[in-house]
Amino acid sequence: MTAIGSQESIQLAREAVEAFSTGDWERMRTTLAPDAVWEQVCTEDRLEGPDAIVELNRAWKQAFSDARGTVTKALCTDDTAVLEATYQGTHDGDLQTPRGAIPPSGRQASVRAVLVVRMADGRITEARQYFDLLTILGQIGAAPSA
Repeated sequence: MTAIGSQESIQLAREAVEAFSTGDWERMRTTLAPDAVWEQVCTEDRLEGPDAIVELNRAWKQAFSDARGTVTKALCTDDTAVLEATYQGTHDGDLQTPRGAIPPSGRQASVRAVLVVRMADGRITEARQYFDLLTILGQIGAAPSA
């Protein structure tokens, strides 16, 4: 495996965020290595392979159809890029949870997130995404607000 340069690593990580924002699942799939692993830390989800990773992102987009991620900072070292982003959207679809679906509230949600992405051979091999799920649930009325 060969590492790619820092600007290319940052661009590849941004590409995944942009693909989510536009709902371009084939574009997202092209950023992922065949054996990619994606962890969504707040929900303890660990997905393997492009199909499972795309489905996780698609589920979020179905719950927040206008959701967009805006990258605010990007850093890279060796084979790892770190992005800070803000995600915003309207809760206009069912949000699937282990305890069942949370019906649409019509409310806006906004959350800051960090995405740590490791790459090799021009593809994402592993990613960990950190964000505060309780903030989102409070904003849509599914949990007490802080």
